Amino acid sequence: MLVLGIESSCDETGVALVDTGGKAVPRLLSHALYSQIAMHQPFGGVVPELASRDHIRRVLPLTQQVMKGGQRSLAEVDVVAYTRGPGLAGALLVGAGVACSLAAALGKPAIGVHHLEGHLLSPFLSADPPEFPFVALLVSGGHTQLMRVDHVGSYELLGEAIDDAAGEAFDKSAKLLGLPYPGGPHLAKLALAGDGTAFKLPRPLLHSGNLDFSFAGLKTAVLTQAKKLGDELESRKADLAASTQAAIVEVLVKKTLAALSQTALKRLVVAGGVGANALLRSQLNAACQRRGIRVHYPELEFCTDNGAMIALAAGMRLQAGLVNLQTLQRGYTFDVKPRWNLAELQLEPAAVI
Repeated sequence: MLVLGIESSCDETGVALVDTGGKAVPRLLSHALYSQIAMHQPFGGVVPELASRDHIRRVLPLTQQVMKGGQRSLAEVDVVAYTRGPGLAGALLVGAGVACSLAAALGKPAIGVHHLEGHLLSPFLSADPPEFPFVALLVSGGHTQLMRVDHVGSYELLGEAIDDAAGEAFDKSAKLLGLPYPGGPHLAKLALAGDGTAFKLPRPLLHSGNLDFSFAGLKTAVLTQAKKLGDELESRKADLAASTQAAIVEVLVKKTLAALSQTALKRLVVAGGVGANALLRSQLNAACQRRGIRVHYPELEFCTDNGAMIALAAGMRLQAGLVNLQTLQRGYTFDVKPRWNLAELQLEPAAVI
């Protein structure tokens, strides 16, 4: 069975094709991604209307590219999957509209996929895929969550960000330091030249006794420290960047280790854009190695938003029997869910049209 996946939740347009044949993890045949970073950079952040319009321009050419790369025709596609949420409403509507129109033209079903489930399962695309059950650290620009994952569709929330996510802390702190958009990668690069112990920044909720996160106070502390430095900021910018990164990573690592201890699981999955951070990976790898815990990451190209994770998530739901193609109604009406709790998937497991 061939699944075509379309991702358009924010500022990347992604399309991919996977084959769900057999009981093995769906096999990626082809994928293509277009990033809008250059377009949004002059504004210092994502402009939703511009993002939506650019998705319209990119999605069909990318689909043609993917079908050619996978050496398949659209007539061979069995299911069209798309990101239903969460994300920017207008951007989501582009992907959903194209996917459902294409499915209707082909006479095939369309499946709405949870964006975070795509990230959660993305390490299954790697050369070293995980096995169930595991603890997952979902850490991206808009989300920071710890989940217990027993199998596809079974997710227990252990802790989450109550205000700014880790990715937001990276990006907002970078903006305070005058770094270009997207700030997180620029801050991490600058931190390589700095001292992570130079400034004593807060570690919010580190000793809260639960697995929740809070990074809004850290951003405020960075602003306060930047103002204190005044004219010295330019010469101390690398140290402040390194200290900011160290604070974020310490909280992520210690909370993740606490989640592993609480669940007694010996396998960890790290997914989402911040999961590509080198310091986070090195500290998690070292800490987990000492505890005999296996750590799994998606390949770097699948850390950001992409169509491969959407096609994969749909394929794995099909394999798990959470979607019955024989009983789907093909009315091709659709909705999107800009705010969508991952735990809700267990209440509406099909999430299909």
